[in-house]
Amino acid sequence: MTGAAIRDAHEADFDGVVALNAGEERQTSPMDVDRLRHLDALADYHRIVEVDGTIAAFLLAMRDGRAYRNANYAWFAARYATFVYIDRIVVGARHQGLGFGRLLYHDLFEWARSRGIGVIACEYNIVPPNEPSRIFHRKFGFREVGSQCSDDATKQVSMQVAQI
Repeated sequence: MTGAAIRDAHEADFDGVVALNAGEERQTSPMDVDRLRHLDALADYHRIVEVDGTIAAFLLAMRDGRAYRNANYAWFAARYATFVYIDRIVVGARHQGLGFGRLLYHDLFEWARSRGIGVIACEYNIVPPNEPSRIFHRKFGFREVGSQCSDDATKQVSMQVAQI
């Protein structure tokens, strides 16, 4: 991870974040700059990993109580009083396997601990399967607490939480 720096995302980063997201839409969801502005306004945590002036990865998350219209966020909100929801984490293809996802998760977990938030929530695809995400989340202590279909039943997601 030499030359990598984690920092808060800024509006000047949005084009790069959107481009990174576009490369992984099959595992996440589409996002243009307007959508990112909206998500950023709701987010409590939006950080990037920058390598030599290039955005290599980002993580966007929001706490409970946000006015976020999203079926997965609503699922967790109906079951947990206090949580932080990972809306998306994306590591660019040329930077995968370098530990940037781990770096962001360690940072997010520390951020949540410092605020007394004991539950980290997320989901990942099980139809179509996202095996790398399953393996990654297991290493951080996530466990399945449910599942649901989304995107007109073209996707099924595993609802995951980690207690910290």
